[in-house]
Amino acid sequence: MARVKLDNYVVPAAPRLGFKGWLRWIWRQVTSMRVALILLLLLALASIPGSVLPQWPQDAAATRNFIAENPFWGPVLDATGFLDVFGSAWFTAIYLLLFASLIGCIAPRALHHWRELRRPIAATPRSLARYTGAGPEAAEVTVDDALGRARAELRPRTGRLGALTGYRVRIDRRKDGSVALAAETGHVRELGNLVFHASLVAVLIAVAYGTLFTYRGQAIVVEGRSFTNAVAAYDTFSSGSLFDPADLDPFTLRLDSLDAEFSDTGRPLHFQANVTFTEPGEQAVAETIAVNHPLESGDAKIYLQGNGYAPVITVRDASGEIAFSGPVVFLAQDAAYTSTGVIKVPDVTTGEQLGFKATLYPTFLEGPFAVASIHPDPANPVIEMLAYTGDLGLDEGVPQNVYTLDESQLSPVQDEDGQPVTLRLALGETVELPDGLGTVSFDELPRYGAFDLRADPSLPWLLAAAVLTLAGLATSLFASRRKIWLVATSEDGTTVVTGAAYAPAHDTGVGTVLERALAAAVGRAPAPGAQEREDA
Repeated sequence: MARVKLDNYVVPAAPRLGFKGWLRWIWRQVTSMRVALILLLLLALASIPGSVLPQWPQDAAATRNFIAENPFWGPVLDATGFLDVFGSAWFTAIYLLLFASLIGCIAPRALHHWRELRRPIAATPRSLARYTGAGPEAAEVTVDDALGRARAELRPRTGRLGALTGYRVRIDRRKDGSVALAAETGHVRELGNLVFHASLVAVLIAVAYGTLFTYRGQAIVVEGRSFTNAVAAYDTFSSGSLFDPADLDPFTLRLDSLDAEFSDTGRPLHFQANVTFTEPGEQAVAETIAVNHPLESGDAKIYLQGNGYAPVITVRDASGEIAFSGPVVFLAQDAAYTSTGVIKVPDVTTGEQLGFKATLYPTFLEGPFAVASIHPDPANPVIEMLAYTGDLGLDEGVPQNVYTLDESQLSPVQDEDGQPVTLRLALGETVELPDGLGTVSFDELPRYGAFDLRADPSLPWLLAAAVLTLAGLATSLFASRRKIWLVATSEDGTTVVTGAAYAPAHDTGVGTVLERALAAAVGRAPAPGAQEREDA
Protein backbone atom coordinates (compact mmCIF):
# COMPACT_ATOMS: atom_id res chain seq x y z
CA MET A 1 0.00 0.00 0.00
CA ALA A 2 1.35 3.43 -0.92
CA ARG A 3 2.15 5.83 1.90
CA VAL A 4 1.96 9.61 1.99
CA LYS A 5 4.15 11.59 4.37
CA LEU A 6 2.23 14.30 6.24
CA ASP A 7 4.27 16.39 8.71
CA ASN A 8 5.79 13.82 11.02
CA TYR A 9 3.20 11.11 10.38
CA VAL A 10 2.99 8.53 7.68
CA VAL A 11 -0.63 8.03 6.61
CA PRO A 12 -1.52 5.11 4.37
CA ALA A 13 -3.17 6.32 1.17
CA ALA A 14 -6.56 4.90 0.21
CA PRO A 15 -6.23 2.32 -2.55
CA ARG A 16 -7.68 3.18 -5.90
CA LEU A 17 -10.59 1.02 -6.97
CA GLY A 18 -9.85 1.10 -10.66
CA PHE A 19 -12.32 0.14 -13.38
CA LYS A 20 -12.86 -3.43 -12.16
CA GLY A 21 -13.18 -2.25 -8.59
CA TRP A 22 -15.89 0.24 -9.51
CA LEU A 23 -17.77 -2.44 -11.46
CA ARG A 24 -17.55 -4.76 -8.47
CA TRP A 25 -18.80 -2.01 -6.14
CA ILE A 26 -21.73 -1.15 -8.46
CA TRP A 27 -22.68 -4.83 -8.73
CA ARG A 28 -22.65 -5.20 -4.95
CA GLN A 29 -24.92 -2.18 -4.60
CA VAL A 30 -27.33 -3.39 -7.28
CA THR A 31 -27.53 -6.89 -5.77
CA SER A 32 -28.07 -5.72 -2.22
CA MET A 33 -31.43 -6.40 -0.63
CA ARG A 34 -31.86 -2.71 0.15
CA VAL A 35 -31.63 -1.76 -3.52
CA ALA A 36 -33.93 -4.64 -4.48
CA LEU A 37 -36.64 -3.30 -2.17
CA ILE A 38 -36.16 0.24 -3.52
CA LEU A 39 -36.47 -1.00 -7.10
CA LEU A 40 -39.60 -2.98 -6.22
CA LEU A 41 -41.13 0.18 -4.75
CA LEU A 42 -40.10 2.19 -7.81
CA LEU A 43 -41.70 -0.40 -10.09
CA ALA A 44 -44.97 -0.09 -8.18
CA LEU A 45 -44.84 3.72 -8.32
CA ALA A 46 -43.93 3.70 -12.02
CA SER A 47 -47.01 1.58 -12.78
CA ILE A 48 -49.38 4.21 -11.38
CA PRO A 49 -49.30 6.56 -14.42
CA GLY A 50 -50.13 3.57 -16.62
CA SER A 51 -53.48 3.15 -14.83
CA VAL A 52 -54.25 6.88 -14.45
CA LEU A 53 -53.24 8.37 -17.80
CA PRO A 54 -54.53 7.17 -21.21
CA GLN A 55 -52.09 4.84 -22.93
CA TRP A 56 -51.37 4.54 -26.65
CA PRO A 57 -51.47 0.72 -26.81
CA GLN A 58 -54.81 0.47 -24.93
CA ASP A 59 -56.77 3.46 -26.29
CA ALA A 60 -55.11 5.50 -29.02
CA ALA A 61 -58.19 7.70 -29.54
CA ALA A 62 -58.41 8.69 -25.86
CA THR A 63 -54.67 9.35 -25.80
CA ARG A 64 -54.92 11.54 -28.88
CA ASN A 65 -57.78 13.51 -27.30
CA PHE A 66 -55.81 13.90 -24.07
CA ILE A 67 -52.89 15.44 -25.95
CA ALA A 68 -55.24 17.75 -27.86
CA GLU A 69 -56.97 18.89 -24.65
CA ASN A 70 -53.65 19.49 -22.86
CA PRO A 71 -51.47 21.37 -25.36
CA PHE A 72 -48.58 21.74 -22.89
CA TRP A 73 -48.62 18.69 -20.62
CA GLY A 74 -49.88 16.30 -23.31
CA PRO A 75 -46.77 16.50 -25.57
CA VAL A 76 -44.47 16.58 -22.52
CA LEU A 77 -45.96 13.41 -21.05
CA ASP A 78 -45.94 11.76 -24.46
CA ALA A 79 -42.27 12.62 -25.07
CA THR A 80 -41.25 11.29 -21.64
CA GLY A 81 -43.07 7.99 -22.07
CA PHE A 82 -45.90 8.53 -19.59
CA LEU A 83 -48.51 7.81 -22.27
CA ASP A 84 -46.89 4.43 -22.97
CA VAL A 85 -45.55 3.59 -19.53
CA PHE A 86 -44.99 -0.14 -19.95
CA GLY A 87 -43.16 0.35 -23.23
CA SER A 88 -41.00 3.26 -22.08
CA ALA A 89 -37.23 3.04 -21.68
CA TRP A 90 -37.24 4.13 -18.04
CA PHE A 91 -39.85 1.52 -17.00
CA THR A 92 -37.87 -1.17 -18.85
CA ALA A 93 -34.69 -0.02 -17.07
CA ILE A 94 -36.34 -0.37 -13.64
CA TYR A 95 -37.67 -3.79 -14.63
CA LEU A 96 -34.28 -5.07 -15.81
CA LEU A 97 -32.45 -3.64 -12.78
CA LEU A 98 -34.93 -5.38 -10.49
CA PHE A 99 -34.29 -8.64 -12.36
CA ALA A 100 -30.54 -8.23 -11.97
CA SER A 101 -30.88 -7.28 -8.30
CA LEU A 102 -33.06 -10.24 -7.38
CA ILE A 103 -31.00 -12.75 -9.35
CA GLY A 104 -27.81 -11.30 -7.86
CA CYS A 105 -29.30 -11.77 -4.40
CA ILE A 106 -30.59 -15.28 -5.01
CA ALA A 107 -27.64 -16.95 -6.76
CA PRO A 108 -24.98 -16.56 -4.02
CA ARG A 109 -27.48 -17.28 -1.26
CA ALA A 110 -28.63 -20.47 -3.01
CA LEU A 111 -25.01 -21.60 -3.34
CA HIS A 112 -24.35 -20.80 0.32
CA HIS A 113 -27.50 -22.68 1.37
CA TRP A 114 -26.42 -25.73 -0.64
CA ARG A 115 -23.04 -25.70 1.10
CA GLU A 116 -24.73 -25.37 4.47
CA LEU A 117 -26.88 -28.42 3.78
CA ARG A 118 -23.82 -30.50 2.90
CA ARG A 119 -21.72 -29.23 5.79
CA PRO A 120 -21.69 -31.46 8.92
CA ILE A 121 -23.45 -29.95 11.88
CA ALA A 122 -21.42 -28.52 14.74
CA ALA A 123 -20.48 -30.70 17.69
CA THR A 124 -22.19 -30.39 21.06
CA PRO A 125 -20.76 -27.52 23.17
CA ARG A 126 -18.55 -28.52 26.08
CA SER A 127 -20.79 -26.71 28.53
CA LEU A 128 -24.58 -26.53 28.28
CA ALA A 129 -25.00 -24.25 31.27
CA ARG A 130 -25.78 -21.08 29.26
CA TYR A 131 -28.59 -22.72 27.26
CA THR A 132 -32.13 -23.68 28.20
CA GLY A 133 -31.57 -27.04 29.83
CA ALA A 134 -33.37 -30.15 31.06
CA GLY A 135 -32.32 -32.94 33.34
CA PRO A 136 -30.14 -34.51 34.49
CA GLU A 137 -32.12 -37.72 34.58
CA ALA A 138 -30.91 -41.25 35.24
CA ALA A 139 -32.02 -44.52 33.69
CA GLU A 140 -31.02 -48.17 33.87
CA VAL A 141 -29.95 -48.31 30.20
CA THR A 142 -26.68 -48.13 28.36
CA VAL A 143 -25.41 -44.86 26.93
CA ASP A 144 -25.81 -46.09 23.35
CA ASP A 145 -29.40 -47.23 23.98
CA ALA A 146 -30.32 -43.88 25.55
CA LEU A 147 -29.02 -41.76 22.67
CA GLY A 148 -30.35 -44.25 20.12
CA ARG A 149 -33.86 -43.75 21.48
CA ALA A 150 -33.41 -39.97 21.43
CA ARG A 151 -32.18 -40.10 17.83
CA ALA A 152 -35.21 -42.15 16.79
CA GLU A 153 -37.50 -39.60 18.47
CA LEU A 154 -35.96 -36.75 16.49
CA ARG A 155 -36.43 -38.42 13.12
CA PRO A 156 -39.20 -37.04 10.82
CA ARG A 157 -42.54 -38.72 11.36
CA THR A 158 -45.47 -39.38 9.05
CA GLY A 159 -47.59 -36.30 8.38
CA ARG A 160 -44.71 -33.86 8.64
CA LEU A 161 -42.56 -32.31 5.94
CA GLY A 162 -40.13 -35.18 6.04
CA ALA A 163 -36.44 -34.49 5.83
CA LEU A 164 -36.94 -30.75 5.32
CA THR A 165 -38.24 -30.32 8.87
CA GLY A 166 -36.47 -33.34 10.37
CA TYR A 167 -33.35 -33.18 12.51
CA ARG A 168 -29.84 -33.83 11.31
CA VAL A 169 -28.16 -35.75 14.09
CA ARG A 170 -24.52 -36.14 15.08
CA ILE A 171 -23.21 -38.38 17.87
CA ASP A 172 -19.67 -37.97 19.25
CA ARG A 173 -17.77 -39.95 21.86
CA ARG A 174 -15.78 -37.62 24.06
CA LYS A 175 -12.42 -38.22 25.70
CA ASP A 176 -14.02 -38.08 29.17
CA GLY A 177 -16.15 -41.15 28.29
CA SER A 178 -19.42 -39.27 27.74
CA VAL A 179 -21.41 -39.45 24.52
CA ALA A 180 -22.90 -36.28 23.05
CA LEU A 181 -25.79 -35.96 20.61
CA ALA A 182 -26.25 -32.80 18.55
CA ALA A 183 -29.44 -32.35 16.50
CA GLU A 184 -30.21 -29.43 14.23
CA THR A 185 -33.13 -28.36 12.06
CA GLY A 186 -34.41 -25.18 10.42
CA HIS A 187 -32.68 -25.09 7.04
CA VAL A 188 -36.16 -25.03 5.54
CA ARG A 189 -36.42 -21.41 6.74
CA GLU A 190 -33.66 -20.30 4.40
CA LEU A 191 -35.10 -22.53 1.68
CA GLY A 192 -38.44 -20.73 2.05
CA ASN A 193 -36.64 -17.40 1.77
CA LEU A 194 -34.97 -18.52 -1.45
CA VAL A 195 -38.26 -19.85 -2.85
CA PHE A 196 -39.91 -16.52 -2.03
CA HIS A 197 -37.30 -14.48 -3.89
CA ALA A 198 -37.10 -16.91 -6.81
CA SER A 199 -40.90 -16.81 -7.10
CA LEU A 200 -40.78 -13.02 -7.24
CA VAL A 201 -38.48 -13.34 -10.24
CA ALA A 202 -40.91 -15.85 -11.74
CA VAL A 203 -43.78 -13.39 -11.20
CA LEU A 204 -41.86 -10.67 -13.02
CA ILE A 205 -41.02 -13.03 -15.88
CA ALA A 206 -44.67 -14.13 -16.15
CA VAL A 207 -45.88 -10.52 -16.17
CA ALA A 208 -43.35 -9.61 -18.86
CA TYR A 209 -44.32 -12.66 -20.92
CA GLY A 210 -48.00 -11.82 -20.61
CA THR A 211 -47.38 -8.19 -21.58
CA LEU A 212 -45.56 -9.26 -24.73
CA PHE A 213 -47.93 -12.00 -25.91
CA THR A 214 -51.37 -11.14 -24.53
CA TYR A 215 -54.21 -9.78 -26.66
CA ARG A 216 -57.67 -8.41 -26.04
CA GLY A 217 -60.47 -7.24 -28.31
CA GLN A 218 -64.01 -5.91 -28.01
CA ALA A 219 -66.75 -6.31 -30.59
CA ILE A 220 -70.46 -5.48 -30.73
CA VAL A 221 -72.65 -8.05 -32.51
CA VAL A 222 -76.31 -7.44 -33.34
CA GLU A 223 -78.85 -10.25 -33.15
CA GLY A 224 -78.89 -12.25 -36.35
CA ARG A 225 -75.40 -11.14 -37.38
CA SER A 226 -71.99 -12.83 -37.20
CA PHE A 227 -68.51 -11.95 -36.09
CA THR A 228 -65.27 -13.41 -37.47
CA ASN A 229 -62.23 -13.56 -35.23
CA ALA A 230 -59.87 -11.22 -37.09
CA VAL A 231 -58.21 -8.00 -35.97
CA ALA A 232 -60.11 -5.96 -38.57
CA ALA A 233 -63.47 -7.20 -37.23
CA TYR A 234 -62.95 -5.86 -33.70
CA ASP A 235 -64.18 -2.45 -32.62
CA THR A 236 -61.11 -2.11 -30.41
CA PHE A 237 -58.10 -4.42 -30.27
CA SER A 238 -54.86 -4.30 -28.25
CA SER A 239 -52.02 -6.78 -28.00
CA GLY A 240 -48.48 -7.26 -26.80
CA SER A 241 -45.59 -6.13 -28.94
CA LEU A 242 -44.61 -9.73 -29.85
CA PHE A 243 -48.11 -11.00 -30.58
CA ASP A 244 -48.71 -12.03 -34.18
CA PRO A 245 -52.31 -11.39 -35.40
CA ALA A 246 -51.96 -14.54 -37.51
CA ASP A 247 -52.03 -16.54 -34.24
CA LEU A 248 -55.68 -15.64 -33.59
CA ASP A 249 -57.83 -18.75 -33.43
CA PRO A 250 -60.08 -18.71 -36.52
CA PHE A 251 -63.75 -18.96 -35.61
CA THR A 252 -67.12 -17.41 -36.43
CA LEU A 253 -69.59 -16.32 -33.77
CA ARG A 254 -73.22 -15.71 -34.70
CA LEU A 255 -75.50 -14.03 -32.15
CA ASP A 256 -78.82 -15.84 -32.52
CA SER A 257 -80.58 -14.06 -29.67
CA LEU A 258 -79.85 -12.17 -26.49
CA ASP A 259 -81.99 -12.89 -23.44
CA ALA A 260 -82.36 -10.05 -20.96
CA GLU A 261 -84.55 -10.43 -17.89
CA PHE A 262 -85.61 -7.57 -15.63
CA SER A 263 -87.80 -7.37 -12.57
CA ASP A 264 -90.99 -5.31 -12.52
CA THR A 265 -88.99 -2.43 -11.06
CA GLY A 266 -86.39 -2.64 -13.83
CA ARG A 267 -83.68 -4.37 -11.82
CA PRO A 268 -81.52 -6.64 -14.06
CA LEU A 269 -81.91 -10.34 -13.27
CA HIS A 270 -80.16 -12.30 -16.02
CA PHE A 271 -78.33 -11.76 -19.30
CA GLN A 272 -77.47 -14.53 -21.73
CA ALA A 273 -76.24 -14.58 -25.31
CA ASN A 274 -77.34 -17.56 -27.39
CA VAL A 275 -74.72 -18.00 -30.10
CA THR A 276 -73.67 -20.38 -32.83
CA PHE A 277 -69.94 -21.07 -32.64
CA THR A 278 -68.17 -22.40 -35.74
CA GLU A 279 -64.51 -23.37 -36.17
CA PRO A 280 -62.87 -24.23 -39.53
CA GLY A 281 -63.59 -27.81 -40.49
CA GLU A 282 -65.89 -28.33 -37.50
CA GLN A 283 -69.65 -28.52 -37.23
CA ALA A 284 -71.45 -25.43 -35.88
CA VAL A 285 -72.24 -25.71 -32.17
CA ALA A 286 -74.91 -23.87 -30.19
CA GLU A 287 -73.39 -22.22 -27.11
CA THR A 288 -74.45 -19.77 -24.42
CA ILE A 289 -72.43 -16.91 -22.96
CA ALA A 290 -73.63 -15.46 -19.68
CA VAL A 291 -72.28 -13.05 -17.12
CA ASN A 292 -69.23 -14.68 -15.44
CA HIS A 293 -69.66 -17.74 -17.69
CA PRO A 294 -67.45 -17.10 -20.72
CA LEU A 295 -67.06 -19.22 -23.82
CA GLU A 296 -63.58 -20.70 -24.25
CA SER A 297 -61.85 -20.77 -27.61
CA GLY A 298 -58.29 -22.09 -27.60
CA ASP A 299 -56.33 -20.07 -25.06
CA ALA A 300 -58.86 -17.22 -25.11
CA LYS A 301 -62.16 -16.60 -23.33
CA ILE A 302 -65.13 -14.70 -24.73
CA TYR A 303 -67.08 -12.70 -22.14
CA LEU A 304 -70.48 -11.04 -22.41
CA GLN A 305 -69.53 -7.54 -21.33
CA GLY A 306 -72.68 -5.58 -22.11
CA ASN A 307 -75.89 -5.37 -24.11
CA GLY A 308 -78.35 -2.87 -25.50
CA TYR A 309 -80.55 -2.02 -28.44
CA ALA A 310 -79.63 -1.55 -32.08
CA PRO A 311 -82.76 -0.21 -33.85
CA VAL A 312 -82.94 -0.77 -37.59
CA ILE A 313 -83.28 2.62 -39.29
CA THR A 314 -83.97 3.31 -42.96
CA VAL A 315 -83.28 6.77 -44.40
CA ARG A 316 -84.46 7.77 -47.87
CA ASP A 317 -83.08 10.92 -49.45
CA ALA A 318 -84.94 13.64 -51.34
CA SER A 319 -85.12 11.55 -54.49
CA GLY A 320 -86.68 8.62 -52.62
CA GLU A 321 -83.59 6.40 -52.84
CA ILE A 322 -82.42 4.41 -49.82
CA ALA A 323 -79.37 6.28 -48.51
CA PHE A 324 -78.99 4.29 -45.31
CA SER A 325 -80.50 1.12 -43.92
CA GLY A 326 -79.36 -1.10 -41.10
CA PRO A 327 -79.03 -1.51 -37.33
CA VAL A 328 -77.53 1.36 -35.34
CA VAL A 329 -75.93 0.66 -31.95
CA PHE A 330 -77.41 2.83 -29.20
CA LEU A 331 -75.58 3.16 -25.88
CA ALA A 332 -77.63 2.90 -22.67
CA GLN A 333 -77.45 5.99 -20.46
CA ASP A 334 -79.43 4.85 -17.41
CA ALA A 335 -80.95 1.81 -15.72
CA ALA A 336 -84.11 2.12 -17.84
CA TYR A 337 -81.96 1.72 -20.99
CA THR A 338 -82.65 5.21 -22.25
CA SER A 339 -80.11 5.05 -25.07
CA THR A 340 -78.43 7.49 -27.42
CA GLY A 341 -77.09 6.92 -30.90
CA VAL A 342 -75.90 8.72 -34.02
CA ILE A 343 -76.88 8.07 -37.63
CA LYS A 344 -74.59 9.37 -40.37
CA VAL A 345 -75.86 9.39 -43.96
CA PRO A 346 -73.08 10.51 -46.32
CA ASP A 347 -74.32 8.72 -49.47
CA VAL A 348 -77.25 10.84 -50.62
CA THR A 349 -78.04 11.09 -54.31
CA THR A 350 -79.04 14.76 -54.17
CA GLY A 351 -78.60 17.57 -51.66
CA GLU A 352 -76.43 17.77 -48.58
CA GLN A 353 -75.37 14.95 -46.31
CA LEU A 354 -77.65 14.03 -43.42
CA GLY A 355 -76.90 13.38 -39.77
CA PHE A 356 -79.14 12.45 -36.84
CA LYS A 357 -78.74 12.54 -33.06
CA ALA A 358 -81.27 10.11 -31.62
CA THR A 359 -82.57 8.96 -28.24
CA LEU A 360 -84.34 5.63 -27.76
CA TYR A 361 -86.96 5.16 -25.00
CA PRO A 362 -87.70 1.38 -24.71
CA THR A 363 -90.86 1.97 -22.66
CA PHE A 364 -91.86 5.48 -23.61
CA LEU A 365 -93.89 7.67 -21.26
CA GLU A 366 -94.65 11.33 -21.79
CA GLY A 367 -95.27 13.50 -18.79
CA PRO A 368 -96.38 17.12 -18.48
CA PHE A 369 -92.78 18.37 -18.41
CA ALA A 370 -90.58 15.63 -19.88
CA VAL A 371 -90.43 12.27 -21.59
CA ALA A 372 -88.67 9.20 -20.22
CA SER A 373 -88.36 5.42 -20.31
CA ILE A 374 -89.88 3.73 -17.29
CA HIS A 375 -88.58 0.18 -17.91
CA PRO A 376 -85.69 -1.48 -19.83
CA ASP A 377 -87.98 -3.87 -21.75
CA PRO A 378 -89.28 -2.62 -25.14
CA ALA A 379 -92.95 -2.33 -24.16
CA ASN A 380 -93.47 0.94 -26.06
CA PRO A 381 -90.27 1.80 -27.96
CA VAL A 382 -90.04 5.34 -29.30
CA ILE A 383 -87.12 7.20 -30.91
CA GLU A 384 -86.70 10.96 -30.86
CA MET A 385 -84.30 12.52 -33.39
CA LEU A 386 -82.68 15.81 -34.23
CA ALA A 387 -81.79 16.05 -37.93
CA TYR A 388 -78.81 17.92 -39.41
CA THR A 389 -77.68 18.75 -42.93
CA GLY A 390 -74.23 19.72 -44.21
CA ASP A 391 -70.82 18.11 -44.33
CA LEU A 392 -70.28 15.15 -41.96
CA GLY A 393 -66.49 15.46 -42.33
CA LEU A 394 -66.11 11.83 -43.35
CA ASP A 395 -64.37 12.69 -46.64
CA GLU A 396 -61.35 14.20 -44.87
CA GLY A 397 -59.90 10.78 -44.02
CA VAL A 398 -59.78 11.49 -40.26
CA PRO A 399 -61.28 8.67 -38.13
CA GLN A 400 -64.43 9.66 -36.24
CA ASN A 401 -66.22 8.29 -33.23
CA VAL A 402 -69.32 6.48 -34.45
CA TYR A 403 -71.19 7.51 -31.28
CA THR A 404 -70.70 11.28 -31.72
CA LEU A 405 -71.72 13.72 -34.44
CA ASP A 406 -69.33 16.50 -35.49
CA GLU A 407 -71.63 19.54 -35.73
CA SER A 408 -68.92 22.00 -36.81
CA GLN A 409 -70.03 21.83 -40.48
CA LEU A 410 -73.66 20.86 -39.91
CA SER A 411 -76.84 22.87 -39.51
CA PRO A 412 -79.95 21.63 -37.66
CA VAL A 413 -83.09 21.10 -39.70
CA GLN A 414 -85.56 23.80 -38.64
CA ASP A 415 -89.32 24.28 -38.86
CA GLU A 416 -91.15 27.33 -40.16
CA ASP A 417 -90.51 29.19 -36.91
CA GLY A 418 -86.74 28.62 -37.15
CA GLN A 419 -86.68 26.06 -34.30
CA PRO A 420 -84.84 22.71 -34.54
CA VAL A 421 -87.20 19.94 -35.58
CA THR A 422 -87.63 16.96 -33.24
CA LEU A 423 -88.74 13.79 -35.01
CA ARG A 424 -90.63 11.16 -33.02
CA LEU A 425 -90.95 7.62 -34.36
CA ALA A 426 -92.73 4.62 -32.88
CA LEU A 427 -91.70 1.11 -33.91
CA GLY A 428 -92.78 0.48 -37.52
CA GLU A 429 -93.46 4.17 -38.20
CA THR A 430 -92.09 6.40 -40.98
CA VAL A 431 -91.88 10.21 -40.80
CA GLU A 432 -91.04 12.78 -43.45
CA LEU A 433 -88.20 15.24 -43.07
CA PRO A 434 -88.96 18.94 -43.56
CA ASP A 435 -88.14 20.71 -46.81
CA GLY A 436 -88.50 17.48 -48.79
CA LEU A 437 -85.20 16.08 -47.48
CA GLY A 438 -86.57 12.55 -47.40
CA THR A 439 -88.00 10.10 -44.87
CA VAL A 440 -86.87 8.16 -41.81
CA SER A 441 -88.28 4.77 -40.78
CA PHE A 442 -88.01 2.85 -37.48
CA ASP A 443 -88.26 -0.73 -38.79
CA GLU A 444 -87.08 -3.18 -36.08
CA LEU A 445 -85.60 -3.24 -32.59
CA PRO A 446 -83.05 -6.06 -32.20
CA ARG A 447 -80.66 -6.28 -29.28
CA TYR A 448 -76.89 -6.41 -29.43
CA GLY A 449 -74.25 -8.05 -27.30
CA ALA A 450 -70.90 -6.48 -26.44
CA PHE A 451 -68.29 -9.25 -26.35
CA ASP A 452 -64.85 -9.08 -24.83
CA LEU A 453 -62.23 -11.62 -25.96
CA ARG A 454 -59.17 -11.95 -23.71
CA ALA A 455 -56.14 -14.20 -23.90
CA ASP A 456 -53.18 -14.09 -21.54
CA PRO A 457 -50.87 -17.15 -21.81
CA SER A 458 -49.02 -16.11 -18.67
CA LEU A 459 -51.93 -16.58 -16.25
CA PRO A 460 -51.21 -20.25 -15.26
CA TRP A 461 -47.54 -19.44 -14.71
CA LEU A 462 -48.44 -16.28 -12.81
CA LEU A 463 -50.78 -18.23 -10.53
CA ALA A 464 -48.15 -20.90 -9.84
CA ALA A 465 -45.50 -18.24 -9.11
CA ALA A 466 -47.88 -16.37 -6.79
CA VAL A 467 -48.70 -19.56 -4.85
CA LEU A 468 -44.99 -20.36 -4.49
CA THR A 469 -44.35 -16.80 -3.34
CA LEU A 470 -46.90 -17.13 -0.53
CA ALA A 471 -45.63 -20.61 0.39
CA GLY A 472 -42.03 -19.42 0.52
CA LEU A 473 -42.95 -16.35 2.56
CA ALA A 474 -44.98 -18.39 5.06
CA THR A 475 -42.15 -20.91 5.41
CA SER A 476 -39.52 -18.23 5.99
CA LEU A 477 -41.72 -16.49 8.58
CA PHE A 478 -42.91 -19.49 10.59
CA ALA A 479 -40.08 -22.01 10.27
CA SER A 480 -37.49 -21.82 13.04
CA ARG A 481 -33.84 -22.79 13.46
CA ARG A 482 -33.43 -25.20 16.37
CA LYS A 483 -30.56 -26.99 18.03
CA ILE A 484 -30.97 -29.83 20.53
CA TRP A 485 -28.15 -31.33 22.59
CA LEU A 486 -28.06 -34.39 24.82
CA VAL A 487 -25.04 -35.58 26.83
CA ALA A 488 -25.09 -39.06 28.33
CA THR A 489 -22.58 -40.32 30.93
CA SER A 490 -22.30 -43.70 32.64
CA GLU A 491 -22.12 -43.59 36.44
CA ASP A 492 -22.03 -46.84 38.45
CA GLY A 493 -23.99 -48.77 35.79
CA THR A 494 -26.56 -45.99 35.45
CA THR A 495 -26.78 -43.62 32.53
CA VAL A 496 -27.31 -39.94 33.34
CA VAL A 497 -28.67 -37.77 30.52
CA THR A 498 -28.54 -33.96 30.44
CA GLY A 499 -30.16 -31.89 27.68
CA ALA A 500 -30.19 -28.33 26.38
CA ALA A 501 -31.75 -26.47 23.46
CA TYR A 502 -31.28 -23.27 21.51
CA ALA A 503 -33.87 -21.47 19.36
CA PRO A 504 -35.11 -17.93 18.71
CA ALA A 505 -37.14 -16.32 21.47
CA HIS A 506 -40.43 -16.63 19.55
CA ASP A 507 -40.02 -20.42 19.18
CA THR A 508 -41.98 -21.76 22.14
CA GLY A 509 -42.04 -25.35 20.89
CA VAL A 510 -38.34 -26.13 21.25
CA GLY A 511 -38.74 -26.93 24.96
CA THR A 512 -41.36 -29.54 24.09
CA VAL A 513 -39.01 -31.18 21.59
CA LEU A 514 -36.25 -31.30 24.19
CA GLU A 515 -38.65 -32.83 26.71
CA ARG A 516 -39.70 -35.58 24.30
CA ALA A 517 -36.11 -36.38 23.34
CA LEU A 518 -35.02 -36.59 27.00
CA ALA A 519 -38.05 -38.71 27.91
CA ALA A 520 -37.27 -41.12 25.07
CA ALA A 521 -33.61 -41.35 26.15
CA VAL A 522 -34.38 -42.32 29.74
CA GLY A 523 -37.36 -44.50 28.82
CA ARG A 524 -40.20 -42.58 30.46
CA ALA A 525 -43.38 -41.02 29.11
CA PRO A 526 -43.13 -37.35 28.10
CA ALA A 527 -44.74 -34.71 30.29
CA PRO A 528 -48.52 -34.34 29.80
CA GLY A 529 -49.36 -32.05 26.90
CA ALA A 530 -45.89 -32.13 25.34
CA GLN A 531 -47.07 -33.78 22.12
CA GLU A 532 -50.04 -31.46 21.79
CA ARG A 533 -47.93 -28.33 22.31
CA GLU A 534 -45.44 -29.38 19.64
CA ASP A 535 -48.15 -30.20 17.10
CA ALA A 536 -49.80 -26.85 17.73
